[in-house]
Amino acid sequence: MDNCIGAIDGTHIQVVVPNDTAVQHRNRNKEISQNVMCVCDFDMRFTFVLAGWPGSVHDMRVFNDAQSRLGHKFPHPPPEKFYLVDSGYPNRLGYLAPYKGITYHFQEYRDGIMPIGKREHFNYCHSSLRNVIERSFGVLKNKWRILMHLPSYPQRKQSKIIVACMAVHNFIRESKISDTDFDLCDQDENYVPLHARSSNANATDERDSAVMNQFRDWVADGLWSLK
Repeated sequence: MDNCIGAIDGTHIQVVVPNDTAVQHRNRNKEISQNVMCVCDFDMRFTFVLAGWPGSVHDMRVFNDAQSRLGHKFPHPPPEKFYLVDSGYPNRLGYLAPYKGITYHFQEYRDGIMPIGKREHFNYCHSSLRNVIERSFGVLKNKWRILMHLPSYPQRKQSKIIVACMAVHNFIRESKISDTDFDLCDQDENYVPLHARSSNANATDERDSAVMNQFRDWVADGLWSLK
């Protein structure tokens, strides 16, 4: 997957909201949260973040908002390049999703039977690479514990705190400062910090691209032939 430039996913950050907006902020884990969409590169740096959406909102709604309202800032993939996304997003040009209805997360394979067949093998490889965003979320939440208990500020200010923590996260990474959390990830590519958790939304968008589906099959064939 030489043309892959990063990964996209959502993560839930618990927030404090007025009682009259609590229902719309309650996510499927019954937590009051914001659904924060992030793009990261393979050096665990966040290259885009959109905070502020209520926790009940599906990942695709946040993604569509990022592309439409903030399209001039969104790091769109260049031609023939793509991001890795999970099954909560459609498989379309520039965004490569796993096969739906097939075991996906590589931790499931590591704890059970290894992948069988080219589609399971593709999902295993996809998950292993997309794991970089889970690791990035884990480092972020381990380091900035304020994200586990945000103060009761207005929602806009809470969103700014989330984005600021990601900016400092990037500064530490780019400065090559010795850092325990990053060091653990660098030493073990399968290490996922304790607090990593993406939204892993169950609902899916069926607007898959025929071109990207064909490309996914081509990649799956290539990976399978290398086994």
